[in-house]
Amino acid sequence: MERFFYASTACVYNAEKQKSAQVTPLKEEDAYPALPEDGYGWEKLFSERMCRHFEEDFGLQCRVARYHNVYGPHGTWDGGREKAPAAICRKVIEARHSGKHQIEIWGDGDQTRSFMYIDDCLAGTKAIMGSEIHEPLNLGSDDLVTINQLVHIAEDIAGVKLVRRYNLNAPKGVNGRNSDNPKILKLLGWAPSIRLKEGLRKTYEWIEKEMMVLAHV
Repeated sequence: MERFFYASTACVYNAEKQKSAQVTPLKEEDAYPALPEDGYGWEKLFSERMCRHFEEDFGLQCRVARYHNVYGPHGTWDGGREKAPAAICRKVIEARHSGKHQIEIWGDGDQTRSFMYIDDCLAGTKAIMGSEIHEPLNLGSDDLVTINQLVHIAEDIAGVKLVRRYNLNAPKGVNGRNSDNPKILKLLGWAPSIRLKEGLRKTYEWIEKEMMVLAHV
């Protein structure tokens, strides 16, 4: 029987559990009682349940990963759809090359997230797809940082110090979200191996090259 892989998201989790920046890591069972992100989160949670029903009713072998903030080279880095690591790298690069040493941060910068580098994501996805685990599994880093800390790491990579300007009217998402990883570690032996500073440096360097190419077109 062929297998079907469904890429779900941490946005399926109950919003009531993500109101504090000092968030408790989200366990797989925290998706219920259901109160996911409106629109996108509901679509993903409903699709997870459809996977379960197709297994029960038609024998389709489904595997589901709940991705937590994947980032890295070759990802979107501008246009408003990019993840925070790419957006911050771009802003720091712009500030460094323009000589205008300031950066706009959406929200107050105290909101917390964990970020998973693409290589870890691919390894985890392959492990889930090849497993006999039928229920959804978290796939993400559990290394929690504030957005302010993320900016600080990018500043260190760039060798600059920027004036921070906070846009409190911009979208900032939930106040806190982190992945709880004991289940995937126990069942599959998977854990993220690439530290945020290492992954962000690779992302920064790739985005900078892309920006320099566009600047000379």
